[in-house]
Amino acid sequence: MSTEGGTKAVIAALLANAGIAVTKFIAFAFSGSSSMLAEGVHSLADAGNQGLLLLGGRQSRKKADKEHPFGYGRERYVYAFVVAIILFSVGGVFSIYEGIDKLQHPHELEVPWLPILVLAIAIGLESFSLRTAIRESNRSRGKKGWIAFVRHAKQPELPVVLLEDVAALLGLAFAFVGVGLTIITGNSIWDAIGTLFIGALLVTVAIILGIETKSLLVGEGATTEDDTRIREVFNASSRVESLIHMKTLYLGPDELMVAAKVAFAPKSKLGDVALSINELESSIREAVPAARVIYIEPDVYHAPGEGNPATDTIVIKGID
Repeated sequence: MSTEGGTKAVIAALLANAGIAVTKFIAFAFSGSSSMLAEGVHSLADAGNQGLLLLGGRQSRKKADKEHPFGYGRERYVYAFVVAIILFSVGGVFSIYEGIDKLQHPHELEVPWLPILVLAIAIGLESFSLRTAIRESNRSRGKKGWIAFVRHAKQPELPVVLLEDVAALLGLAFAFVGVGLTIITGNSIWDAIGTLFIGALLVTVAIILGIETKSLLVGEGATTEDDTRIREVFNASSRVESLIHMKTLYLGPDELMVAAKVAFAPKSKLGDVALSINELESSIREAVPAARVIYIEPDVYHAPGEGNPATDTIVIKGID
């Protein structure tokens, strides 16, 4: 998934949510619908979330310095995690509070047709935002299912926008049903129930986002597919006797670090080893473009039991 694609989806969602928030607050002011108030806060929180994602993307492009020698790529993970917290605290908790308050202090809707009109417009705008996110995601998710894409994507922007848009559409559906039943029955309890459903939905999405983003913050390695491609590069080299061990870590959504200890022939010349390492680095970057930071430590292979703890577990080339 390209950074450009993620940025397009975030900007589309930001513009849609900003416009939707304004119309929802206007509808609430005239109708007094708690569902519209909850949805207005939801859209306002979403717009703030997208602003944070754009800020995180900008911060992540800062050049590496002495204090952060590997750069600021993980800024995008930090801001995505903050987005999850905001979605929970601002959107979910407020909606639940408003729904409970409406149950305790019900009041009739005024200008009932206005919330319905605003919700219909909002559904159209949110559908446009979701369509943009789906189109950008399809360019990178390949054959992965949507759940696998959200769980394993290293770039946080599109999964966040996808979940936000899906939650927004479901929230709009809850509000539409709640307001509609209130108009039909004349009982405002349905408006309050719709608000509670919106709050529960936002809390659920926030928890999912928090869990997935936390994993990225802690540090994730290469995907199974990329790990296999990197190992194949080592195994394909005629100068490599054995891949002793290898570790990978994403320094940012688009930057993978590869560290490996590699066994070369015992009588290899230093110049030949250096040349081999350069060739390996070039081949790894060709196989996995995200592998931008590569450290290869040369070593000499020892058969199991010969006294080298680092290689005692190696029995065949390329296996840890």
